[in-house]
Amino acid sequence: MHPYHTPVMQREVIESLRCRPGGIYVDGTVGGGGHASEILRITAPDGVLIGIDVDDDALRASEEQLKPFGDRKILVKGNFADIHIILDNLNIKEVDGILLDLGVSSYQLRTADRGFSFSLDAALDMRMDQSHGPCAYDIVNTFPEKDLERIIRDYGEEIMADRIVKMISARRKVSPIKTTAELAGVVVKALPSRFRSQKIHPATKTFQAIRIYVNNELLNLYEAINHGVDMLKISGRLSIISFHSLEDRIVKNNFRSWQKGCLCPTNFPMCICQRKAKLKIVTKRPVIPNASEIETNPRARSAKLRTAERI
Repeated sequence: MHPYHTPVMQREVIESLRCRPGGIYVDGTVGGGGHASEILRITAPDGVLIGIDVDDDALRASEEQLKPFGDRKILVKGNFADIHIILDNLNIKEVDGILLDLGVSSYQLRTADRGFSFSLDAALDMRMDQSHGPCAYDIVNTFPEKDLERIIRDYGEEIMADRIVKMISARRKVSPIKTTAELAGVVVKALPSRFRSQKIHPATKTFQAIRIYVNNELLNLYEAINHGVDMLKISGRLSIISFHSLEDRIVKNNFRSWQKGCLCPTNFPMCICQRKAKLKIVTKRPVIPNASEIETNPRARSAKLRTAERI
């Protein structure tokens, strides 16, 4: 496996998608090609894989990893929120399966200059697509206090968001917060001592929140599900691996919504929204990694896999 990233629940993903020879599959977060390579292997000799990613490093890594599969793989730089546009540009009307493996890759976390990790001091960036858009530095140093507090509270589920923002505001009045280590230090200083002895680093939730905002992750996920549903063949499957409660909630609620169809209030005598059910939930409860996988890949411990089928 390419050192870019260790794919989570690879066997479970293949089973969830029911990969078969000749099928067309989309890996909306192709990363280093870990899941994609297994999909291509199982779908030989004529299965096709469209790999999408916004990260140039990921596309370079997946190009190398998937080279043996020749023109059975198509790699595209883009956001999975635009899956309908990407497939239309490829003249592909429908696919057999779609995979989204959310969150940050091992490569992104251990590469200092990407600015995702507080354990490696680097410039505050956190952009998955480094070619455009505001970075973490801009958010931390220029956003009004109320907006920054909302981001950290809502996207990081951080109960101490107000204290953290007050400390950030005081610090940036003296000098800009330029690096991951500086931001982590400010967060630690803002929290009561009892929060500094917990299992996870005190800055974890703040970093998560800023990364989610920088990359517009939650809205992109919502869009990807809604557009992805319409790109699936009947009986095609959508499988999504999430790593924190905000992502998982969006996946669970959107799957339920598309399984229900009608959005009219229950007291309406008849449906007027005309919204039809398009999915059948396959995983009544999310699939999680087994103990041996978590032991060999600790980052898998919070992963949840949910799958739904087009009807």
